[in-house]
Amino acid sequence: MPKGSPQRTAARKEEIINACEQLYQTMSFKEITLKEIGSVTSFSRPSIYNYFQTKEEIFLALFEREYDRWNEDLTVILNENDVLSTAQLADCIAKSLEGRKLLLKLLSMNTYDMEANSRQELLTSFKNSYGRSLQLIQMLLEKFCPDKSAGDIQNFIYVFFPFMFGIYPYAEVTEKQRAAMEKAGISYTYQTAYELTCNCLIHLLGA
Repeated sequence: MPKGSPQRTAARKEEIINACEQLYQTMSFKEITLKEIGSVTSFSRPSIYNYFQTKEEIFLALFEREYDRWNEDLTVILNENDVLSTAQLADCIAKSLEGRKLLLKLLSMNTYDMEANSRQELLTSFKNSYGRSLQLIQMLLEKFCPDKSAGDIQNFIYVFFPFMFGIYPYAEVTEKQRAAMEKAGISYTYQTAYELTCNCLIHLLGA
């Protein structure tokens, strides 16, 4: 780790993560390299190695930040509502994910490679943010669905979180994919991330 104030280190890391996010808007994970990321930062590419050793570590940090932002949304739902019906809870959670398109996109990636090529301390930091999401969903269910048992809540989590990995590819369909579906003769109704999530939640919550 380079010498310097914690504020400077945090700012450099944030700039690298922002550069990765910027590139990821128009490029795929495979196309993005440390060289590409370095080209949109204000410092030399070799300096990136002072903060991240692989591009997977940068993506993992971006992933962690997106979980943190979702956690902020979930915390607002938890703290600013006294009572929610199951339908209202489904709506709130679906809206929170609808606004986290980047989180959904990252979830659709091969996270095994991302985690395997990151140092243990960075992976642990990421898991803390992910674990906070699990905790917040559990707290939302305990508060607004008091009839659900601990087993019910655990079953909900083990269904809903794996479901989240598939939201982005179903909601963000390219014209090429649409054309292929039509040529294959497949009749399919496309839904938004909100619609997919809300429908799933209503089913799981029994709303």
